[in-house]
Amino acid sequence: MYGSLDISTSGMIAQRTRLQVIAANIANRNAILDSAGNVDPYRRRIIGLAPGDPTATTPEGRAMGVHVAAIDLDSSPLQMASYDPENPHAYKNGPNAGYVPGTNVNPVWEQVNAMEASRAYEANVVAAEAAKTMMGQALRLLA
Repeated sequence: MYGSLDISTSGMIAQRTRLQVIAANIANRNAILDSAGNVDPYRRRIIGLAPGDPTATTPEGRAMGVHVAAIDLDSSPLQMASYDPENPHAYKNGPNAGYVPGTNVNPVWEQVNAMEASRAYEANVVAAEAAKTMMGQALRLLA
């Protein structure tokens, strides 16, 4: 009876997690140092969604909905922020000597992804509201 609500709820949870990952990407788009202070530019995170809900208590429930399967690092190349050999964070040797590294986060792509995730979240809210309304109508018919 509540399958459609469970599907919408799992979709909202997945999109909320996706928005959190996007927010982390935007927040760290200029982070080139790790927690120890070493040059290690932030790599964009990518969320992977998969069908089903492994937390459901019934076999039917595990077959419905969507869940976050993985949050992986984007393997696309890092951008070089600028050429500044005097910068203490610039690469000292190698083909990128003198360049200050940047991240592989593109704020425009992240904004587009955030809009898409937000719209998907809203669509799940509308679907849940419709399911609730239909259940309410069905109960009124029975009473």
